[in-house]
Amino acid sequence: MKKITLLYISGILLGSMTACTKDFEEINTNPNVVETPNPNFIFSKSQLDGLNNNYFATNILECGGMLQHYATYKEASGVGDKYLSNEVYYSAYFNQVYPTAVNEVEIVINAVKDNANDSNKLNIARIWKAYLYHRITDLYGDIPYSEAAKANSTQVFLPKYDTQESIYKDLLKELDEAATALDASKTSFGGADFIYNGDVTKWKKFSYSLMLRLGLRLSKVDPALSKTWVTKAIAGGVILDGIDNAIMKYTDGPNDFDRNPVGFDSRKQDFTQGSYGQKNVEGGKLAKTFIDLLKATADPRISVYAGVWQGTAQNTTLAVQKGFPNGLKDAPTPVDQATYSEPNQSTVFKYEAPLVLISNAETNLYLAEAAARGWYAAETDKDLYEKGVKASFLNMGIYGAGYTIADATPYLTANPFNTAGSFDEKMNQIHTQVWVALFVDEQEVYANWRRTGYPALVPVNFPGNVTNGTIPRRFRYPTSEYSVNSANLAEAIKRQGQDTFTTKIWWDK
Repeated sequence: MKKITLLYISGILLGSMTACTKDFEEINTNPNVVETPNPNFIFSKSQLDGLNNNYFATNILECGGMLQHYATYKEASGVGDKYLSNEVYYSAYFNQVYPTAVNEVEIVINAVKDNANDSNKLNIARIWKAYLYHRITDLYGDIPYSEAAKANSTQVFLPKYDTQESIYKDLLKELDEAATALDASKTSFGGADFIYNGDVTKWKKFSYSLMLRLGLRLSKVDPALSKTWVTKAIAGGVILDGIDNAIMKYTDGPNDFDRNPVGFDSRKQDFTQGSYGQKNVEGGKLAKTFIDLLKATADPRISVYAGVWQGTAQNTTLAVQKGFPNGLKDAPTPVDQATYSEPNQSTVFKYEAPLVLISNAETNLYLAEAAARGWYAAETDKDLYEKGVKASFLNMGIYGAGYTIADATPYLTANPFNTAGSFDEKMNQIHTQVWVALFVDEQEVYANWRRTGYPALVPVNFPGNVTNGTIPRRFRYPTSEYSVNSANLAEAIKRQGQDTFTTKIWWDK
C-alpha cells in the first residue's frame, strides 16, 4: 500500500512538473524587474552615486577639517578638525561606494564589452571606473580592486585587498588604453553622460588629465615612474581650456539625487538655511587658516566661496569674513556664531551648482610643478602658475556670469610667482594655489597635501586626539570589514601597516 501511495504521489508531482514547464519562463519572470541591464541608465546612476557619496562626512567633517578649510567647536563631529575617531564618518565612503557606483560601472562594462559598436561606452566606463577607484584608494590605501564587484559575474563574495602600488599601476594602464581606444566616429552615451554628454574628445582629455594627477601622485615614492606617466599625459593632451573642464551638471530637484551633493548634503546635515549661521547642527564654519589666507592676499575668490550671515542674507564682502579656529571646544553664543564665515549658499552651496571634477586650473598648476621639476620644457613654471590662477578666477563663472573674475592681473601683481625661489618654495606657492582653487573637492585637496606637504599647515592638539597631534594620513577601514572579510583585511594590514590614521599609504612613503 505504501509503494502504491508513493508511486501515485510521485506521478502527480511529475505530472505537475511537466505541466509547469510549458509556461515556466513566463510564469517565473518578474514583470517589475528589468532582466537585461540598460548600460546607459546604469552609467548615469554610477555618475550620480560616485559623487553623491557621503559628501558631508567625507569631504567636510573629515578631509575639509583636516586640511583646515572647515572648523567646528563640536567634538563628536570634529573628527577631522580635531583628529578624533568616529567609525560612522571614516567608514561611510568605503561602505557606500562599492555596492553602488563601483558595482554599477562594473555592470556597464560587462554589458558592453563584447559589442564592437559599444567600444566608446566601454572605454568611457573604464575611465570612470579609474576615477572611482583612485578616490577610494587615496583615502584608505590597499583596497579590494581586482576581485571587487565580481559577485554576480564570478561569485567572488570576499574580494582580496590589492596593494595600492598595483592598483595605481593598473589605473594608469587603464587610462592610457582607454584614451587611446576612444573613437570620435563611433557613438557614445550621449545624454546619459551627465559630465560630457558623450563627447569622446573631451573624455580623452579627462583621461589624460586624470593620468597627470595620478602620475604626480607617485613623485615621492617613485620619481622616475612619476615622470614617465606625467610626460605621457602631457603628450596625450590634458584639459587646458575651460570648455573642456569635467563638470557634473545638477538641477534643484525634483529629486534629491538631482541636487549637487556639496550643497544638498552639507545644508541638510549642518548648514541649514533657517539657522542663519546661529545654530548650525554640527557647528560648522569655514576655518580661520583658509579665510585668513584669502584675506591676506586680497583674493577675490573669497566672495564666491564665503559669506557671513547678516539677518537672512549672506554678506560676501572680503572685509566681514572671519574664519573659525580649528581645534576649539568652547561654543560661541549664537549671536557670535553668526559672525563667522560659511560657504556661500548662492554659489558653492547652491543646490543646482555644477560640480568640477577636473579643470584647467588644476592641470595648469600641476603642469607648473612638472616644469619646476624639469619634466616639461614647453612653458615656464611661472607662466603655467599664472595660467592656473587665471583659469581658477574665470571658472568662478560656473556659478553664474556675475561671479566670473575676468582680470587676475591685480592679484598676480600683488602675489607674484617666486621665480627665484627654491624648488620647495615654488612647490609651496603652487600647491597653496591648488588648496585654494580646488575648494569643495576636499578629497583631492587632502590627497595632494599628503603628497606635497603644502600649504604648510599648523596641526592642532585637541585633548584625546588619536594621532598625537598630527594631521591624519589616511582613513581607517570600516569595522564591518573585520567581521565580513576578515582574512583578506588582515593580510592587507599585515602588508600595509597598522589600521590607524597615522599609517602612511604607498605613495605617501
